[in-house]
Amino acid sequence: MTSATMKRAKGASRGEGYGLVVFAAVLLGMLGLFNVIDGIAAIARSGVFIGNAHYVIGDLRTWGWVALILGVIQGLASIRVLAGNQLARWFGVAAIGLNAIGQMFLLPGYPFWSLMIIATDVVALWGLCAYGSRENLPN
Repeated sequence: MTSATMKRAKGASRGEGYGLVVFAAVLLGMLGLFNVIDGIAAIARSGVFIGNAHYVIGDLRTWGWVALILGVIQGLASIRVLAGNQLARWFGVAAIGLNAIGQMFLLPGYPFWSLMIIATDVVALWGLCAYGSRENLPN
């Protein structure tokens, strides 16, 4: 039985999905790190990527720069989401969306890796959108 006068346990002032928001922010930072590594490898034309791949727009180096820039943006957004900034959460959502689109263009270079990054983007996007209300972020 509970009563209306029952006090919350210490540290229980967070909302329902606070853990998922933290998970999504950490995942966002991890995606940023992966994109930085992926971008550097693409700019250096590493042997990891499929040779003679045909891209819709640009080449491997172009999409390497895009991945590198998006990785840095995602890393910064992750730090700010963990700090509790609501605007950074929406910035992170936009960065994840742009990253998913960018990975679709980078798909010919390394298909399996790009598909895994897109799937991880979807999980992080869901975590930031589903439980990202103000009461789930630290004060």
